[in-house]
Amino acid sequence: MLRWLALVILLIASPALAQEGAKPDLVLTGEITGADHQTYKPVIFDVPTGVTRLSVAFDYTGRENRTVIDLGLLDPVRFRGWSGGNKKGFFVSTEAATASYLPGPLPAGKWTLLLGVPNARPNSKATYEAKVWFQLALAPLPAVLAPNTFPRATTPGWYRGDLHMHTAHSDGGCVTGEAPRAPCPVYRTVLAAQAAGLDFIAVTDHNTTSQAEALAELQPAFPGLLLITGREVTTFQGHANVFGPTAFIDFRLGSKTVPTIRALQQAVKAAGGVFSINHPAVPSGEQCMGCGWTAKDTDYGAVQSIEVANGGNEKALGGFEGILSGVPFWEAQLNQGRRITAVGGSDNHDAGIPHDKPSAVGRPATVIYAEGLSADAILAGLRAGRVFIDLDGTRDRLLDLAAKAGGAEAVMGGVLTVKPGQAVTFQAAVTGADAKGLEIVRDGRVMTPPVDADGRFQLTVDQAGWVRLNVRDATGRLLMIGNPIYLRVG
Repeated sequence: MLRWLALVILLIASPALAQEGAKPDLVLTGEITGADHQTYKPVIFDVPTGVTRLSVAFDYTGRENRTVIDLGLLDPVRFRGWSGGNKKGFFVSTEAATASYLPGPLPAGKWTLLLGVPNARPNSKATYEAKVWFQLALAPLPAVLAPNTFPRATTPGWYRGDLHMHTAHSDGGCVTGEAPRAPCPVYRTVLAAQAAGLDFIAVTDHNTTSQAEALAELQPAFPGLLLITGREVTTFQGHANVFGPTAFIDFRLGSKTVPTIRALQQAVKAAGGVFSINHPAVPSGEQCMGCGWTAKDTDYGAVQSIEVANGGNEKALGGFEGILSGVPFWEAQLNQGRRITAVGGSDNHDAGIPHDKPSAVGRPATVIYAEGLSADAILAGLRAGRVFIDLDGTRDRLLDLAAKAGGAEAVMGGVLTVKPGQAVTFQAAVTGADAKGLEIVRDGRVMTPPVDADGRFQLTVDQAGWVRLNVRDATGRLLMIGNPIYLRVG
């Protein structure tokens, strides 16, 4: 038992502790200049046969000039992880790895320490140093737990979730007891989601899916909470969540491997993923390089959803409306005739934030009408668009919209075909808030038709467009954001 415990401690220790006093096997050095701004710099090194553990300690100069260097790793066969700027060292081994990185066999050959450079000012110079250690012949360990299949619930209904959150597998941190702030393990996020009364979450660490193993291990212990693997594809031209697949998706937008945003979107489609643009209105600059959506030639036909409400933005603005809101960006796409689902996400980086505070897990909540509680059903429901955002992440609010014209009917997310000049009867359903706060939005403009006590109102339709709902409280504070019914004239 003591030998096994010592081995486990060795496996999870930081690279510096694991190799204390040992001379590195390799020292990789180089220079970053202004010409490297927003590029990816591969640093190639050789790994010999028989290595069972590889450790890296990394540091660089130039921070006083705002030089930023992110960190990732590829072996000769596959992508092994991405920690961005949140770690100065890591290890990968046959049985385990630092959060953000993938365990598994370490093939001999050419490996790549991948340096991403989100910012390097013109005429600046910085140097980097990576110390690399190789270790051979660790004692064998038990096999890693295989992924568990979530038992599908088949009851149609509304399911509440959070589609944007981070853990120790990227830059999520939290405080436990008297311990200092440290990388926050996945289980803390799962416990917070359970406490918030959520039905599903998507853990979207930056450019990696190493968290999938932890989610698979935790899933059987949380049968009422669906754990979906995602990632936040973090590029210099914007961030987007990808839900579903766990295979590597190359995020190096602007490089030779991913020259355009359309190439990245095609890779997501080929992997079967849902592509969701995050916090599109956030300014992109040295304070948060690439945080706003600036990717030219985006194929919006390949965008399934847009994050219009972000918990971090709520914290910055004191609410969900203002210059950081994603609603105008989304509505501009709707006005181009596109059908894209609006979603929200906490963008949580600290699972210990109380639920009544901005960016807590489940605040805001995305509420999806789905055929059941499974990843396939939730993502199908997201695509279908019968979705609303509960900005406070309550357990009981509901918002829905239906429409009728002649014998045709549609619900939120659907399409209603009408004749020119035809009157359409809409039926709003509001639970958990005062229906007097109903706000009707048509093609981006607030309308004020008479609404009866049952939530019915009429609009005359002469041209194609869309109608959706918001709900506000008595002070005008926004509580819920609804998705549209799309109107087609023919």
